Amino acid sequence: MPTNRSYVDACGIARALDVIGERWALLLVRELLLGPQRFVDLRRALPGASSNLVADRLREMRERGVISRRRLPPPAGSDVYELSEWGRELEPIVLALGGWGIRVPVPAGATLSASSVLLYLRGSVDPGERTFRVQLDDRVWTVRAEGGEVVVEPGEPQRADGSLRTDPRTLNELLADPAALPSAIADGRAETVGDLTRLISRVR
Repeated sequence: MPTNRSYVDACGIARALDVIGERWALLLVRELLLGPQRFVDLRRALPGASSNLVADRLREMRERGVISRRRLPPPAGSDVYELSEWGRELEPIVLALGGWGIRVPVPAGATLSASSVLLYLRGSVDPGERTFRVQLDDRVWTVRAEGGEVVVEPGEPQRADGSLRTDPRTLNELLADPAALPSAIADGRAETVGDLTRLISRVR
């Protein structure tokens, strides 16, 4: 059920936590930083949260103006959730929190969503003038540069200079050690087309 708890504290930090401080709320924001997502995609990205809990958090954040819901035009015809303009202002906060938390030991059996590793990729590589198609499990993403920034967005690229098909955990390993790509290909965890040096070599 939705919660109505409040810190009843005038501090801006407390008031912010009244809006996005419930469990799973910030992780849903994280998943929406790279673009609109269907409920099923959000649910899949957060396997530790029940469907009812995810629905409650989405409803609460819609009521508070952090996210919105809209229906995609045909042929998709499905509802998607996306961050509002106010919600997008959470991006530097979420990314800073991720940087702060990187020193915390990884829990045993921890999951890793596509958005998590793609946000890391966005902040650490430089595709130059190249555009890449990245398929993580069954979802496709476009990675490209625009105006000096790295853009990661869901969907097929109009053209691609290279492509990578893998899973989030393997991509995370490749970003940490690009030299591991041949072994990932050999054992079937990755399939590639073209030169991926610009995609997996960290420059920041």
